[in-house]
Amino acid sequence: MDVTLILSLAKEGLGIRTAVRDTYLAAIAEAIVKELTDEKGIELDPNNASHLMFCADYTAWRYQSRDSSGAMPRHLQFRLHNLMIQAGRGGTI
Repeated sequence: MDVTLILSLAKEGLGIRTAVRDTYLAAIAEAIVKELTDEKGIELDPNNASHLMFCADYTAWRYQSRDSSGAMPRHLQFRLHNLMIQAGRGGTI
């Protein structure tokens, strides 16, 4: 999965135009890709737009919620569950 593209999309979603937070955001994006593949067993397809956008949205949420103890938003939970179900069936979304 292209972390640079995830970073770019997450920054667009957050409205960040500078590179000041790139190191931190890139670390979040890399951690998310690793978590999804290693812990959740999801084989991310770099050519699948829904996989790419989920990673970007998840990165943006993790960045925004770094100081809060709130739960993951429902739309991200649903998308994550769908990815996990598809991974369990061996299919792709």
